[in-house]
Amino acid sequence: MRTALQDCLEAEDYRVLTASDGDSGFKRALEEKPDLILLDIMLPKLDGFALCAELRRLSKPIPVLMLTAKGQIEDRVRGLDAGADDYLVKPFSTAELLARVRALLRRIHRPSQAPRTLSFGEVRIDLVQQRAWRGKKPLHLTAKEFAMLKLLSEGDGEPISRERFLDVVWGYTAFPTTRTVDNQIASLRSKIEPNPEQPRWIQTVHGVGYRLEFRTGEA
Repeated sequence: MRTALQDCLEAEDYRVLTASDGDSGFKRALEEKPDLILLDIMLPKLDGFALCAELRRLSKPIPVLMLTAKGQIEDRVRGLDAGADDYLVKPFSTAELLARVRALLRRIHRPSQAPRTLSFGEVRIDLVQQRAWRGKKPLHLTAKEFAMLKLLSEGDGEPISRERFLDVVWGYTAFPTTRTVDNQIASLRSKIEPNPEQPRWIQTVHGVGYRLEFRTGEA
């Protein structure tokens, strides 16, 4: 599988380094400082959970995409808690793997940061101070609604999956259902959209999640 993944990534013009066990993989990561680590969990000598946790203990910010046959929710939570940025369960398609690789690399290479403020018509939102106004009147948003807007703004127009919202805003241990995201989006639309039934700014991407269609703000 390691050889197949190497061939797949090299065909997309990525430079690939490989390791057959956790110890050598950890040493290569420290020496080579790769842009991204694809990490299996069931590794000899040092498993993926321990390897990822040790990287984070050393404050190494290298993005980690875990690849594993362990698909139980507790395994996913353990991987994310160890510091993984994303989690892909075997068997997976090459197209999905490459899409997740591209997404993680975009995140670290994106030159601009999330804006400090967002404007939706007469609604203005300060993401740093977590304050919002409609015209001159204060507008109440919850902490999770601010977090969702921040995540949407960081997407730079790209769709954010429901699973990504759960991971970043809630954590899988608290609300392991995508319906929670839909309900919160409906609440957020009712506060910032002129017509929540026909949203202008928070658009649904069917089968994926949501994206921010329009934004203004200062970096």
